[in-house]
Amino acid sequence: MALRFTIKQLEYFMSVGELGSIAKASAKVNVSSPTISASISQLEDEFGLALFVRKQAQGLSLTQAGRQFLEQARKVLAEANNLNRLAGSIAGNVQGPLSIGCFLTFAQLLLPAIRREFQINFPDVQVSQIECDQQTLFEKLKSAEIDIALSYDLEVPPDLEFIPLRLLPLLAVVATNHPLAKHHSVSIETLAEHPMVLLDLPISRKYFLNAFKLAGLTPDISEKTRDMAVMRSLVANGFGFSLANIEPHSNFSPDGQALKFLPIEGSVKPLRLGFIVAEGSRNVLAIDTFIEEATKIIAGWDYPGLPI
Repeated sequence: MALRFTIKQLEYFMSVGELGSIAKASAKVNVSSPTISASISQLEDEFGLALFVRKQAQGLSLTQAGRQFLEQARKVLAEANNLNRLAGSIAGNVQGPLSIGCFLTFAQLLLPAIRREFQINFPDVQVSQIECDQQTLFEKLKSAEIDIALSYDLEVPPDLEFIPLRLLPLLAVVATNHPLAKHHSVSIETLAEHPMVLLDLPISRKYFLNAFKLAGLTPDISEKTRDMAVMRSLVANGFGFSLANIEPHSNFSPDGQALKFLPIEGSVKPLRLGFIVAEGSRNVLAIDTFIEEATKIIAGWDYPGLPI
């Protein structure tokens, strides 16, 4: 039986359905608005369904039928991508879309450099990226919104696979005029005597606070932030110390003030940097190749310095 639609028509429909605007969809897929409008009209005529309610000056809204159609279109397009990947795997060609998630606190330090080298070597892979906290990365992997995540080994669910790359010890971050800056290392007990700026992200906060809990201590939290750059500026401006697991080349806050990174004394649990994938994902050639290539790239970097 002949198909009543094309993959391109579904792609245009999905873009408009998600964005609520033909103009926005046109910019996203780099196709003219009349072409997208005509494709949607063809779909509606072919299936005898009104997929959108057209409101002047308010864009387009999906009808009930349109919402159901969009849900199924996503599945069809996902299977079409899988078919492309399968063909590439059979032919031994690394190609097709690859969506990468990265833990947001270090995405700017790691992912662009990894992507640059990978995409030079494998130009037929269409890479996209997103930065999230740990819990959101898990959710997006399970819903197949992303193919792979670069993150830490924090509370990884049993139905996801963690592929370790390297250990990253816990570090204290202080301003250069902080009383602890004169030390070469510092203990958790000593840190507990000073105000703390907590990087307050889901799962991550538990890891940082647990370092004190295991020592029978409670930190004096003076400030909380979900943003790594804000944390560095708060520390540099004297609001307290903080904790991190990566020390970049540039030990300056975003507002240009110097910071110092101190190793933590004692048996404080380090984090493992690595990839997280859904079970069976390494059977996809683009995913497996990215893991292999990124592993080589990261192995060539000196810790604690990272390319930025």
